[in-house]
Amino acid sequence: MNKLLKLSAASLLVFTGFSVNADTLSDVKSQGSLSCGVSTGTPGFSNPDSSGNWSGMDVDVCRAIAAATLGDARKVKYVPLSAKERFIALQSGEIDVLSRNTTWTATRDNSLGLNFAGVNYYDGQGFMVKKSLDVNSVKDLDGASFCIQAGTTTELNLADYFRSNNMKFKAVTYDTSPQTKGGFEAGRCDALTSDVSQLAGLRSTLKDPSSAVVLGDVISKEPLGPVVRQGDDNWFNIVKWSLNAMIEAEELGVTSATIDRTSTSPGVQRLQGKTGKLNEHLGLNKDWARNIVSQVGNYGESFERNIGMSTPIALPRGVNQLWIKGGILYSPAFR
Repeated sequence: MNKLLKLSAASLLVFTGFSVNADTLSDVKSQGSLSCGVSTGTPGFSNPDSSGNWSGMDVDVCRAIAAATLGDARKVKYVPLSAKERFIALQSGEIDVLSRNTTWTATRDNSLGLNFAGVNYYDGQGFMVKKSLDVNSVKDLDGASFCIQAGTTTELNLADYFRSNNMKFKAVTYDTSPQTKGGFEAGRCDALTSDVSQLAGLRSTLKDPSSAVVLGDVISKEPLGPVVRQGDDNWFNIVKWSLNAMIEAEELGVTSATIDRTSTSPGVQRLQGKTGKLNEHLGLNKDWARNIVSQVGNYGESFERNIGMSTPIALPRGVNQLWIKGGILYSPAFR
């Protein structure tokens, strides 16, 4: 990981992670690209292909912020980070935003000098086992060993659950998600535990995906979303409302293919930048939200493209469905 600190006159950082006179938007515009922290490889969320092109739900958040601030979703520098590296990289100023399947918790929100800017995927911790074990529930895994990624909420959740159920376990930890998958595939543990979405992605990349199964047990709440440094409220708002624009667009029925169609809907007109002053409050151009939807798509498009039922990951919308369709996903009022 690049250890150089990106300290500019407009963004002075102190050891705690809080910024003084921070103006991340100006920094991003000055450098001509958004520096976005992503995972070292999580299928469906942030994963590079053989040519080094990144894609995924978290990558689309990066792209949305770039489209809003720079007018071009392609102007992103992706910085792969392990779970242990991610917060330091954000605190130090090495990255402008962290969009890396990161769980929003009270401790992280209140002790690291960071702000969570929303939730782009509501998840929970689950378990993947080899079918040959003939296991139907996590409660059949008393005394088992678990492959775990270090620096995540996973181990504490596992310890809490097993303690509550008077069960024992052994943790086999790895630094990265691919290493964790490798340990599982090599038989160094009985089960792999992580967020259910990550398990689905990892299972799809196994040499024989049919050899493993993700159990139905979910033992925690894992709301995942983008993170920024505290001390720059305008940047916090830009990241927050870039994500909200994608959610709002889906609720309004606006897609990347229809965003430029003439509409009499006040909500659509605000999204297109034809009415309202949302852009002025954020310090952005009028077409900031239009650029997001046009270049990245609405939330539903991103979901189906990256992790939906037509992909190898094949995740249902579940609670990540819009609130008007029975889920818990919605944007605050876009006005």
